[in-house]
Amino acid sequence: MTAPDAATPETTAPEAAIPEAIAPEAAASGTAVSGTAARAAGLAPDLTVDGTGLLCVQLLLRLRARIAHLPAGAVVHIHTTDPAAPLDLPAWCHLTGHEYLGPVPHEASDREVYALRLTSAPVPTRPDRPWHPVPDTDTDTDTDTD
Repeated sequence: MTAPDAATPETTAPEAAIPEAIAPEAAASGTAVSGTAARAAGLAPDLTVDGTGLLCVQLLLRLRARIAHLPAGAVVHIHTTDPAAPLDLPAWCHLTGHEYLGPVPHEASDREVYALRLTSAPVPTRPDRPWHPVPDTDTDTDTDTD
């Protein structure tokens, strides 16, 4: 087996142009996005949550309430103006077990759109603190008051 030629472009790069069938506007512009964003772009949402004007906690509270009735595997698009959403949403998905799919290419300039896929067994979070798991009453002695 020979080593790839240094002049040959890498074919397994994490950035790739989005196929026109998934996102025509990005394909037409030659926009390169991550594989995660391409997956998010190609998935029609089962639910769209409008979180415009909401910040961190309010956005997560609304999201959690809206997804409570959805089945595992459902794809959710979140519209948001929260500048911290690109950090908060992946962190919350990591905490709860949902799959963060990334940003969704869109034409609107007044908000961002992110996608996630629901898991079959999410970690429950506190009703008023969606970034805290519900304590295990058998073993948890946490008296966290933040």
